[in-house]
Amino acid sequence: MRTTPRFITHIGSRSPSGASWHPEATNFSIFSREAQAVELLLYETATCDKPMQVIPLDLEIQRTFFSWHVAVENLPVGTFYTWRVQKPDGSWWEILDPWARAVSDKKWNRSQAIQKACNGLRGIVSDLTRRQRSHHRPKPKPLDNAVIYEVHVGGFTRHPSSGVRYPNTFKGLIEKIPYLKALGITHVELLPVMAFDEQDVPDGVSALGNENYWGYSPYGFYAPHPGYCATPEPVNEFKELVQALHDADLGVLLDVVFNHTSEGNEGGPTIHFKAILDDIFYHRSPDRQHYHDYTGCGNTINCNHPLVTHFLVHCLEYWVNEMGVDGFRFDLASVFTRGEDGAVLANPSLPWSIELSRSLINAPIIAEAWDAAGLYQVGSFPGTRWAEWNGRYRDVMRRFVRGDHGLVAEVATCLTGSSDLFADDHRLPSSSVNFITCHDGFTLWDLVSHNSKHNMANGEENRDGTNDNLSWNCGIEGKTDNLHVLALRRKQARNFMALLFLSQGVPMFLAGDEFLHSQDGNNNAWCQNNEISWINWQLNKDSEEMLRFTQELIAFRHRHRCLARPRYLTGRVDSVRGIPDIAWHGVKLHEPLWHDSNAQILAFTLAGYTCTEEDLHVIINMSEHPFDAPLPVIAERRWYLAMDTAAQSPDNMIAREKQPLIKSHTQLVQARSIVVCEARESI
Repeated sequence: MRTTPRFITHIGSRSPSGASWHPEATNFSIFSREAQAVELLLYETATCDKPMQVIPLDLEIQRTFFSWHVAVENLPVGTFYTWRVQKPDGSWWEILDPWARAVSDKKWNRSQAIQKACNGLRGIVSDLTRRQRSHHRPKPKPLDNAVIYEVHVGGFTRHPSSGVRYPNTFKGLIEKIPYLKALGITHVELLPVMAFDEQDVPDGVSALGNENYWGYSPYGFYAPHPGYCATPEPVNEFKELVQALHDADLGVLLDVVFNHTSEGNEGGPTIHFKAILDDIFYHRSPDRQHYHDYTGCGNTINCNHPLVTHFLVHCLEYWVNEMGVDGFRFDLASVFTRGEDGAVLANPSLPWSIELSRSLINAPIIAEAWDAAGLYQVGSFPGTRWAEWNGRYRDVMRRFVRGDHGLVAEVATCLTGSSDLFADDHRLPSSSVNFITCHDGFTLWDLVSHNSKHNMANGEENRDGTNDNLSWNCGIEGKTDNLHVLALRRKQARNFMALLFLSQGVPMFLAGDEFLHSQDGNNNAWCQNNEISWINWQLNKDSEEMLRFTQELIAFRHRHRCLARPRYLTGRVDSVRGIPDIAWHGVKLHEPLWHDSNAQILAFTLAGYTCTEEDLHVIINMSEHPFDAPLPVIAERRWYLAMDTAAQSPDNMIAREKQPLIKSHTQLVQARSIVVCEARESI
């Protein structure tokens, strides 16, 4: 009869935390101020019921301060492991290592983790000494001149039409890199890729077979999500994705959920922190019986406790230094500013620690500067180099394009980088991440096709998702065969995209918007791991035309440095050419309609960033009537038509070499449309 092998152990070291593999010995360390006793359990597989070895730790020699540690000789890479800890009440809990670099969820049972002392999640010992093929890791790409593309790793390739060999995986995304390059984006922003709980959904949602699809329910902050892995080597598979994106000169941003975990409230499962750091890691009520919830997800991470701040910052440093990512977008980041009593701190430690970390000094950091409890900090998030999702930009542009009156002054401010929000902190236009749509809400096509959300498929009786969409269905709700309505919707979609890429700041858009992907009016598809959310790559004629328009629009922005200036526009006259960097107009030149409560027309002339770059004249008409817009006179230059969102493809976005000379002093601008002209010397 074969004897189960046992490994020789030693005292080990308290640092670093987690499992640190070496050919001679693997060091394990876990921090717990509350544990009365600790054991390390080693497993041969992800699903076997019994550990091949249980290693009790000696309280006297294997606890240093509050870290428990042990070294195990000759442990193979790929060994599965858990910790078992005894809480002060005498109960024992088998838990996942919070510092695990890889996890297996093959036997993960959320309901069991609520009812019993074992959840089935296991860490995987990983070889962090293995490197990708030799190359110098590039300096993170800054947000200056960036175009961000928000991508769900699974949904991008899950649909059968994706044509990839490894759908729903990091490898599948690699296969789509040629498409990303052809689109012209500079950064991909990946929805959560840290290991998350797909079972974390209400009963009514799970009853319909839905699951946590977006991934905003993390449990493994250091581990790639196992559901996105095509191989048993998640660390190296994710590194391969980052390497491939960098080889294509694309930056990698991670959407990070540091505001809550999948452990939920007092009725949720015990995965790790509840057993080892419960009084430290979460915001708790004074009687310690309840969890404060500023996230809408059951619990809130106590981000500004020194130990928690250290854990989170070290986690980010790991993803940059070891995994190679460029930067981060932080979900519900206003949670980062709350103290242990929930009150807003003047100088919270976590945002400043992220900003000042030497390892993160060049990493783009983007805050979603609000939380689910009503704290809204767009323009006032603490720190100096933080960029922010500009929710006000989204709302103003949605209202303007749908036809609201009297917004031209606000639109002008948004078009120029929202200096009213960011300039007083000495921040720059790139501090404003501009967006019309994102994963949370309507897609672009649904924004112009629906007045109301249609979320019945989520299993919450259409209560979930925002009711304030600031959308317009162009006359008919949802799907229609009405050609006039469909044409208007396509024009409105082009208007939104045009405004996004004509704005100072950093444009970001949702994957699929470039070819009018629809979720059938679902504005909260967080639980729809199906064809509602999956990107359908079977494009029709309208989709192909929108894709061409978007590609040309992105190329147009890249060609015009004046659309992504490093500093705010001032209106001052340039001493060399004698024209201002920006001039504002209305129906007449130099007469903007700032104080007209009915105004729907705005125009501006943007000087080239250099003497050789073309000047731009942008005319935005969101009224119901066409008008002849006067064109300014610029010495030694003539105007050429570059864009007309009212025109049919390919005349709505015209390549430079095909742009027609405008021979008149005016340009017709149709109702609900945008025209852009370029000024250069006539040939």
